[in-house]
Amino acid sequence: MSSSISRIHKRLAYGKDAHTYYPVLIVGAGESGVAMGCRLKEVLGTDQFRIFERQSGIGGTWWINRYPGAACDIPAAFYSFSFAPKMNWSTLHPAGPELAQYMADVCEKYQIVDKIQFNTDVKELRWIEADEEWEVTVSHLVPGTGDLAQHERDRLVAQDGEHRVYVKTEIVRAKVVVSGVGGLVEPKNLPTDIPGFENFEGEIMHTARWNDEIDLENKDVIMVGAGCSAAQVIPELAKPEANVRSITQLMRTPPWVQPDLLPARQLELYEKWTPTLMSYVPGFAKFMRYTLFVMLEKNFYDMFTDTAWGRVMRPRMEKKFLDHMRELAPKEYHEILTPNYSLGCKRRIIDGTWYRSLNAPNVELTTQPLTRVNAKSVTLGPGRHYPPNKSEVADEVREVPADVIIMANGFETNQWLHPLKVIGKENKNLEDVWAERGGAQAYQGIAMDHFPNFFMLFGPNTATGHTSVIFATENAVNYSLKFIKPILNGLVSSYEVKEEAEREWTRQVQNELQKTVFRRGVCTSWYITADGWNSSTYPFTQIHYWLRCTFPVWSHWSAKLTRRGRILHGVRRAVKASVLIALLAGFRFLHKNPEQRLLLVQYLLSGKTWLRSAVQGLIAR
Repeated sequence: MSSSISRIHKRLAYGKDAHTYYPVLIVGAGESGVAMGCRLKEVLGTDQFRIFERQSGIGGTWWINRYPGAACDIPAAFYSFSFAPKMNWSTLHPAGPELAQYMADVCEKYQIVDKIQFNTDVKELRWIEADEEWEVTVSHLVPGTGDLAQHERDRLVAQDGEHRVYVKTEIVRAKVVVSGVGGLVEPKNLPTDIPGFENFEGEIMHTARWNDEIDLENKDVIMVGAGCSAAQVIPELAKPEANVRSITQLMRTPPWVQPDLLPARQLELYEKWTPTLMSYVPGFAKFMRYTLFVMLEKNFYDMFTDTAWGRVMRPRMEKKFLDHMRELAPKEYHEILTPNYSLGCKRRIIDGTWYRSLNAPNVELTTQPLTRVNAKSVTLGPGRHYPPNKSEVADEVREVPADVIIMANGFETNQWLHPLKVIGKENKNLEDVWAERGGAQAYQGIAMDHFPNFFMLFGPNTATGHTSVIFATENAVNYSLKFIKPILNGLVSSYEVKEEAEREWTRQVQNELQKTVFRRGVCTSWYITADGWNSSTYPFTQIHYWLRCTFPVWSHWSAKLTRRGRILHGVRRAVKASVLIALLAGFRFLHKNPEQRLLLVQYLLSGKTWLRSAVQGLIAR
């Protein structure tokens, strides 16, 4: 590699403006950042990179989401890196701690733990055109404060001053920046349209910032939300040993709930035998991975496409899901648990035990709106969120006792990269560019014009809704490495996707999304912004994404060659031209000398006795 950009070193080491330089800087140590770090070492053979992680540990969403029951809803044999398979998963859908430990184990295996700097918040990226580098502003945080949400850190600063959160600010430089910040980062704040939160005398927490120090025993708990997180928390709190006095779950609209992939007996056999088979039977782990991939890809056609196949399969799946609900949930909830929108329009829930937990005597599910928070209670009603039509479901005003309010109201999913500020060429702010173009977007979810040497993992329009995000991340990593390699080798100074390619890609994505259930399912979901822009989901299969990432369209990119790169490019062109000229001259010579053609054929076929004899026979004739 070129010594000018292949190593971490100090610039202006004895001056006041000294700064550290990194060939590659990665933002985030979740699954995306971990994948990029490991592949940089394995594929490119370099360890000259740095991973800045705001939180205090490895794992991203699996480090920070510590609520009871947290688990992945994709089978772990596929929700794992292809280059670092784990053979002994404890179950089909492992809990958060096991997933976080897996990420840490992968980092240890590839020896990149020392490349990760925790409690470090990347605040701003600014492209320096004169040097063709990124100037990166990072804030060193008081240990543990990086595990808080941005609005929580802001509140601490307002109360106690900046020293409560920030230790110091540092500016570093990088040739390449890779964003692995993820999509489910910032939990939503308390809703501003509901009065009284400031007067509540109990505890309030978000599922994504679970506080184990809050004692729920003999407490009245209000759960706001009915998405994936809430469906995992409720069954844990409803267990007799949790000894929670009451749980009132507030739901706006019902989710579609898919039955477990394996019934209890089959799951028991899976847990007993699969680790052994994956560990000792050659090829079984790959077989499992490929089988799960095919099964999950089929879900895309069944659930999300507005094709003849989808229009047949989706109602069948909806009937199956509703039958599952009616079998397990209390009859009194059947009406409010029956969705009035198409399956796939919103994120579905893989049911562990949520429906069953609604039978517990201390659990109540209601669609009445939360209208006020009082000192020791909440006010529900008047009216109800669901069903919207005439119904026997209660809609009167009532007061429910509350000691703890748990917010499971989701994340700021459409604030991509927030609160990271990215300033590219011509002083363009990425957030402003997105606003001008209608919403967050990126070429293949990875790159934006005017932002050279900047690669996003799990960027806009890469969420699948049906399969493993890790598979999509690996594709994006492998794609990015094809551009990072010549930069680190000193052949290319910068790569930048062309504006027309980015705009055409976005136009195609948004048009295709119109043909999917994400747009035609008639629902309100976090996939789509208030003004109708979908920056979340990918409208094609993951086979399509794999192909796009495996075979780059190089004409969609502008490459600025280094001096060495220009020389090598010139040499390559000269060699190609020389070979072409030699071939043309040879063909011309053979055209004018037929006897030489036969001699050439005989020479090429030397050693092939039967072919040589056949040719000689033809010559003799």
